[in-house]
Order: sequence, then structure tokens, then C-alpha cells
Amino acid sequence: MPNIQPIYGIRYDLGRVGSLSDVVAPPYDVIGADFQETLYAKHPNNAVRLILNKQLPTDDEQNNRYTRARKTLQSWMEEGVLFTEPDPAIYVYHQIFDYAGRTYTRKGFMAGLEVQPFGKGCVFPHEQTHAAAKADRLMLTTVTKTQLSQIFGLYPDAESEVQAILEKEIEGKTPLMAEDHLGVTHKMWVVTEPSVISAVQEKIGKKPLFIADGHHRYETACNYLEHLRQMGIPKDHPAHYVLTMFIAMEDPGLAVLPTHRLFPGVAELTSEALQAKLGDCFTCEVVGKGAETGQQVWEKLEAGGIQGEIGLYTRKDDTWTLCTLTPAGEAKMAEPAVAGEHTEDWRNLGVSLLHKLIMDTLLDEPNAPKPVYVHLVSELVEELKTGQFPLAAVVMPATVEDIKTLCLEGERMPQKSTYFYPKLLSGLVFRSVE
Repeated sequence: MPNIQPIYGIRYDLGRVGSLSDVVAPPYDVIGADFQETLYAKHPNNAVRLILNKQLPTDDEQNNRYTRARKTLQSWMEEGVLFTEPDPAIYVYHQIFDYAGRTYTRKGFMAGLEVQPFGKGCVFPHEQTHAAAKADRLMLTTVTKTQLSQIFGLYPDAESEVQAILEKEIEGKTPLMAEDHLGVTHKMWVVTEPSVISAVQEKIGKKPLFIADGHHRYETACNYLEHLRQMGIPKDHPAHYVLTMFIAMEDPGLAVLPTHRLFPGVAELTSEALQAKLGDCFTCEVVGKGAETGQQVWEKLEAGGIQGEIGLYTRKDDTWTLCTLTPAGEAKMAEPAVAGEHTEDWRNLGVSLLHKLIMDTLLDEPNAPKPVYVHLVSELVEELKTGQFPLAAVVMPATVEDIKTLCLEGERMPQKSTYFYPKLLSGLVFRSVE
């Protein structure tokens, strides 16, 4: 079962940096080049200099983005910009945000999670990973000897017993606060009371953990630990644990956004030609013309709530077509040459149907260039107006229950199947693995 422990967190000294809002950053994988520049300019101690240091033309083995992150971290520790928590702690973390006309408060806590290779414990992945991203994060961890961003884990707790212990402990206490570039409010409390920590450990120790986000970072922690084990590290070495955010699967503050796709470099089709290629695998309804009709398509999908419904846009005739899976399509998806090796639950996911059945098989585009991913239909509409994409798709998001089911079946969803909004901030707390 997952084993957790309090950590000696590394945090910013607000007396030195001022506002916490100025030094935190979103995870590295959502920071583009322009936003990286913005974060660099925002504050000389912004966490981006650690999690995603700039790459320079003069970089070599001795001086590169990883060594600069290490030197920056060391200098900040020496100057007192960062300090290490004097007592082992659990960090209660709330995120308050608006989405679709509603205000959410997502509640959880950060602590150390025992690193267990997938398949050998009760930590379960749900998405595929890329080797390049894992190599990048492994290099950063190896050079800085620090976990700079947390894993996002979900655990079952229908009665909210774990979080209730912590909520009682922080009641009436003033949190550390930050606001990010999206207007999300982040609150954090430091909990060091041993009896409270013990109660949390006892309650959560019996529960599995499903990784919602941070698969590359978790696999990096596994790889780093294995590397150190070969060097003969002791059992109490800090690399046996990884900085993790724990959130109950039933938390009312969870919001899972869809991830829509825009496909560059694929064959041009009209809606009529698209329907011919889909054949008897889908029933099709032409919804209308114009990029803006994507909003209407999404509203239809949301109202239906069916994974087997997918909205497709064809640039050639500027048309949106709503496609619904048929029994013939289900049978085709189950063929060994398509996705027969996967479970029925995996095959029924909208993103699985889109990539394996529609793109790879029916449209014969198995080697299509990587799509552009967006989460809001308004973003998709704006991208379509550029005229760069011959094809676009609007899909339903996978649910938390989908994640749990597929994890327990040993399946991994296609990449970008889920998007838990908002992202966890980097810079609230770091953890040394030295």
C-alpha cells in the first residue's frame, strides 16, 4: 500500500522575495518560450529558473540549463532566499478557481510518497509517457538533487476522512497565499503536529494512489532511485520518496477538462468524404459551417455525455460533423489489428476511438504529425481561423472513474486524455533528495 511521510520542505523566505505570487510558476510542461520570458522578468527568484532554465547557444556539458539550475538553487539557499523547514511537515494545499460559471475549491495535501515501480505496489499510472521528457527530468533531478515539482495523485476516500483530519488542524490559521497568471488562488498551510501527521499516515496507508498528472516526474523518481540503488544507498535515503500532492477522488473541487485536437499535415477532406471513410462505424450529422459552430458541437457533446460521440471539423468545406459510434464501429475497434489488445473500457474512450479507430484506421493517418492540443472550444475556434489545420476534433474528457477503472485494468490512456484544471504550482515547496 502507498506509504507516505512528512518532508523537510524547502520554501521561499517571503521576507526576502516579497510576494509568493511573483516566484511561483506552473509546471514546466505548460511553459512555452514566451511565458518563460515573462516568468524570468517577473522576479529574479522565480521558480522557472529551477524547473525550466533557459537553453543557451553556448551550452555544453559543463555549463547548461541543468547546471545553471543547480547553481541557482545553491546560491538561493546560501543567500537565504530559500530555507529548509526545521521540522518534518505535511503541506495542506487548496486551489480556488472558476470554471464554466462555477467556483471550485480543490483540497489536498503534499507529502512524500514511497517510490514503487508500476506493477509492484499500489501506485497506478493512467497515461503513456515520452522518453525525451523523462530523460530531461532525470537529468534535472540528478544535477540538482532536488524534487522541484510535485506529482498529482488521487486516492479513494468517499467519506473524506483523510482531508478532514487536516482541515480540522488548519481551522482558523492563516495560510500562505499566491495568485497565478490565470487568476487561480492558491493557499498553503504547514502542518508539523506529529499526532496529526500520524493520523493521516494511518488513514491513507490503506489506499491505492492513481497518478492524475506528473507521470514523467514519477517515472523519473523510479529511475533515479534505481540508479542510486545500484550505488548501494541506505534504506532511509530520501530518494525512496517523491514529493506528491494527494487529493481524494471524490473531492468536489476536481474539474477534468477535455483536450481537443487540431491536426496539421493530414489529407484534406470534405464532410461528405469524411463520412464515406467512416462508413458504418459511425452515424454522422452535419451540424453546420464555420469555425464558431464548434461551440454548438461541444454543447451537444456535453449534453449527451457519451464517450462515443466525437465532433470533427473539415477545413476543405468549413463544416462540423457530429459522429456517433455504432455497433459496427465497436466491432471494428475490437479487431486485433485496431485495438483488440486493449480492454473494452479503453476501447470505449473518446480519445481512444479518435486516435486508433478514426485517425489510424479509417482515415489511414497512423503517422500523422503531432496534433495541437487545446482545452477550451474558444481556443480551438481561434486556431481554426488561422487556416492551418485540415482537421480538428472535439472530444469528451475521461472521468475520474474512467481513470480508476483503467488503472486497475493495467491500461494507459493515450496521451492528453485528461486535463485536471488548474495545474499545481511549482515553487510552493521543494524537496531535497541528497
